Amino acid sequence: MMIKVLVVDDSALIRSLLSEIIKNEPNFLLVGAASDAYVARDMVNQYRPDVITLDVEMPKVDGLTFLEKLMKARPTPVIMISSLTEQGAEVTLRALELGAVDYLAKPKLDIAKGIEEYRQEIVFKIKTAALAKLSSKPKSTRTQSSPALRFKTTEKIIAIGASTGGTEAIKTVLTAMPIDSPGIVITQHMPPGFTTSFAKRLNALCRITVLEAQGDERIVPGHAYLAPGDRHLTVVRSGADYRIVLTDGPRVSGHKPSVDVMFESVAESVASNALAVVLTGMGKDGALGIRYIAEHGGFTMAQDEATSLIFGMPQEAIKTGCVKQVVGLESISCKLIEVLNAMGKDYRI
Repeated sequence: MMIKVLVVDDSALIRSLLSEIIKNEPNFLLVGAASDAYVARDMVNQYRPDVITLDVEMPKVDGLTFLEKLMKARPTPVIMISSLTEQGAEVTLRALELGAVDYLAKPKLDIAKGIEEYRQEIVFKIKTAALAKLSSKPKSTRTQSSPALRFKTTEKIIAIGASTGGTEAIKTVLTAMPIDSPGIVITQHMPPGFTTSFAKRLNALCRITVLEAQGDERIVPGHAYLAPGDRHLTVVRSGADYRIVLTDGPRVSGHKPSVDVMFESVAESVASNALAVVLTGMGKDGALGIRYIAEHGGFTMAQDEATSLIFGMPQEAIKTGCVKQVVGLESISCKLIEVLNAMGKDYRI
């Protein structure tokens, strides 16, 4: 099946680069390259693309304004092209809230090897975006409340892994968690800098405290710790405490940070006191880790297909046969609290 792609960017150089990548890829069809939002609007109506790459910064009408209008008029999978800066991260996170599927850094044009890596990344992201299931319903801004946590403990740890679509999924789960929830560790596939902005944004929205992990923190209730974009997050036991260790090893399951690395460390250190959740994302990262969690007696959960932007990671986890519950996104936080309360009654889930 041909994937029709529209490139929207005010830079002639970037339009040319992206256009050449798309034209040279089998099963991709470049339907147009627009220099501004007005031209892009006409091309969207004429060609009805399957995927759009959209520059954040454009003249006349900026990328966010165009995106917001597009998602209301004709929802289409969009990949935002943004700078790897603090401001770029903030704008990109806002774009994901508005309905963008994914994002990609502006390419470095001075290194041949970098261009090849960029080509591989943009091809992968376009293929992934074409599979995304966009919701036609407007996103709710109301924070969902979870049941009261009747079982207070420092022994339980919740571990969450996600990729494409994960920023909004993680926000949905964390904003509904009670202030006295167990410590939470999170791996979301994001570049450095973006995780810093993402943690700050979540912290402003949640009742719990959300931080980008720095390494050697004691994991405490009411706090969530996000893996930085260039380190693996692991959990170790230190006496009666759990602590975070960041490592700079190679990519695992194609990623750094890797969900599998985090889950495996949680399985070994936390064992039956662990609750692991795999959220939306492309690929298999987390599937091996969820098996480790289950083998060590931990509770395992995956987001269902209906509410996943990309069902790849949850599906691969479910295929292992080690996922105990498959749950819709809006219900995950409630289910976690129910499981914790049941654990407090000392009966098997």
